[in-house]
Amino acid sequence: MKNYISLLMIFGFLFLFQSCASQGSLDSKTVDALVGSQEFTFHAERANPTNYDVINVMNSMPNATATRILNLNGDYTIDVSKNTLEVVLPYFGRLFNPTYGNTSDNSYRFTSKDFTVNKTQNKKGKWTLKFKPNDVRNVDEVNIEIFKNGKAFVSMRSNDRQPISYDGYVSKTEVKQEKEKP
Repeated sequence: MKNYISLLMIFGFLFLFQSCASQGSLDSKTVDALVGSQEFTFHAERANPTNYDVINVMNSMPNATATRILNLNGDYTIDVSKNTLEVVLPYFGRLFNPTYGNTSDNSYRFTSKDFTVNKTQNKKGKWTLKFKPNDVRNVDEVNIEIFKNGKAFVSMRSNDRQPISYDGYVSKTEVKQEKEKP
């Protein structure tokens, strides 16, 4: 009898983890439609800095885990449309040419209207989009890898800072409504 109870508990936990893992994922047809229309939003959930100074500082904090992944709690996104690329992402790492006084220039916050896109899809259904903005001075390339289930991986390559990558997911772009001023 104890064996049956333990088997039921194991299957119950497996079912629970399977249902939790499947939340927030899209089907492959929806992902293909989003990438094909080039109208989607990437939502960053985690940042992966490559600078070991940042990683050592993170590991020296109390109650820190020994990982180099930062969980992001804010609304950090990349909005992709046919004629604009709007990026709002934090940056953790070494800047070679920091701007003093205006700290918003030290993160990735820009809107590009002049960019080129290179889209490819491999045999397993993973999309790779390479954006090369021509009107942003410090960003060389934005690479977005979108998997069949809607999960995505973004890597940023810049002229004046070390590379960084982000994990998250893609979704349909929501229409932003501006608040009326009284």
